[in-house]
Amino acid sequence: MSFKSYKDLQVWQRGIDLVERIYELTRVFPQKEVYALSNQMQRAAVSIPANVAEGHARDSTREFLHYISIALGSLAELETYLILAGRLSYLGEHDVSTTLSTADELGRMLRGLQKNLKAKLVPSPK
Repeated sequence: MSFKSYKDLQVWQRGIDLVERIYELTRVFPQKEVYALSNQMQRAAVSIPANVAEGHARDSTREFLHYISIALGSLAELETYLILAGRLSYLGEHDVSTTLSTADELGRMLRGLQKNLKAKLVPSPK
């Protein structure tokens, strides 16, 4: 299946949804965290759909795979920040768990896309 635009990819759309959620959550952080944890969380979240978009725009499946790998790394980074924000009581347990659940779903989608892209690289048997 071919997509004309990265905006057609559900994984990109879900990534954008997660970015919005992270911005909502970080609005309540203490002022001292504006340029610290809050900013790091926002940057990691934005990196996920941005790397999906950039990878989709590249010339090869191999390059797209590289950017999906970066998106997965940013997702792991974001999950770490969410856990830390919960431990520091910047976020409630419910917000942390629901957002981690959303992140987990996005991770499964990214790994599914990664698997499909890798399958394209394997030459079919003759």
